Amino acid sequence: MSYDLVLRSRRVVTPDGERPAAVCVHDGRIAAVEPYEYGGDDLGDLVLLPGLVDTHVHVNEPGRTEWEGFATATRAAAAGGITTILDMPLNSLPPTVDVTALDIKRKAASGQCHVDVGFWGGAVPGNAADLPVLYDAGVFGFKAFLVDSGVPEFPPLDAHGLRAAMRAVDALFVVHAEDPSAVGPAPASRRYVDFMATRPPAAEVGAVSLAASVARETGGRVHILHLSAADALTTGVSFETCPHYLTLAAEEVPDGATEYKCCPPIRDAANREALWQALASGAIDCVVSDHSPCTPDLKRSDSGDFAAAWGGISSLQLGLSLMWTGAAARGFGLADVARWMAQRPAEIAGLRRKGRIAPGYDADLVAFDPLASFTVDADALHHRNPVTPYHGRTLQGVVRTTWLRGIPVDFSRPSGHLLLRDES
Repeated sequence: MSYDLVLRSRRVVTPDGERPAAVCVHDGRIAAVEPYEYGGDDLGDLVLLPGLVDTHVHVNEPGRTEWEGFATATRAAAAGGITTILDMPLNSLPPTVDVTALDIKRKAASGQCHVDVGFWGGAVPGNAADLPVLYDAGVFGFKAFLVDSGVPEFPPLDAHGLRAAMRAVDALFVVHAEDPSAVGPAPASRRYVDFMATRPPAAEVGAVSLAASVARETGGRVHILHLSAADALTTGVSFETCPHYLTLAAEEVPDGATEYKCCPPIRDAANREALWQALASGAIDCVVSDHSPCTPDLKRSDSGDFAAAWGGISSLQLGLSLMWTGAAARGFGLADVARWMAQRPAEIAGLRRKGRIAPGYDADLVAFDPLASFTVDADALHHRNPVTPYHGRTLQGVVRTTWLRGIPVDFSRPSGHLLLRDES
């Protein structure tokens, strides 16, 4: 066969581990993985990784495009080695809770995306009858909140509502699991610990238990989003966590530093290490960004009031470097990072051609320099608003090139596809 591209490296991360290899690409797919001696464009000391799959991104377009947008979010993703994202059904207007809203979302994304983009639907009170039609239209599953989402147009489900939604459609439900009865009102305060105390680990423990119970009762499938509290881990559901929970610690958050606010909150260093241990054991399946940006004014840096600030961490471009910095310090390898950030997110979401360097998979690839380091400059990041808790932090590992279906990403010419569940 004549190949369109052959890349070789002494360090190619495949599902079987890291090894010398030549990756051969034809018509946008990986056609073969040959021995290193086969030849091709040599990446030298760079590691060849599968393109990362981030299944938890709030793009916010249309409706709140001043918070983020498809052009800026997907440029940030590509710069960080992410080649596929799944967009959450909020905080866009309208939220993706029916087919009309999905059509509006897809039209807004068309022609803007630098990586491949798929969509979650939303499960909210009263739309159970819409879910089968929305699923047939190509969403990858359904996001549900068990606690206030922060925006009025996307209200939470109670146990009865979650049960009805899961009985309405055989799909994956991805759940923001905090128990509203265990969440208290946040007092006006510049102290992070005052905010954190209003969303204790018990809130996650109770909500995860409820979601797992409903899954057993209905025979449905549940994935727990952005696990923060290691105590909430249980069996019968899959889990994700995020780079901020694995990198940051509550005791290190400065007073008034509202860029650190997210829900559920960043917890203490002992909990952070327990999350790393859960990743190592497989109790936590994957790591995704939960990129949830807003305009700088909504972060209330003027007052530093954690109660008033929007909750969300902006880190889409930085996830790979954040994870490699933390993983390398704890003795993990890049094969572990690729499993957590590419292979497992793709498997959980049903992205059958994403997340692996293997024949038949899309040629979504990343040349990564694990020895290089850089200092984060918020103003130099591609996401729309220069707010991030990582500004000034030195990270290990730099993305050198990102290929989407065998073509280097051109940041001036969007080439991403809009994905449908049955075609991905």
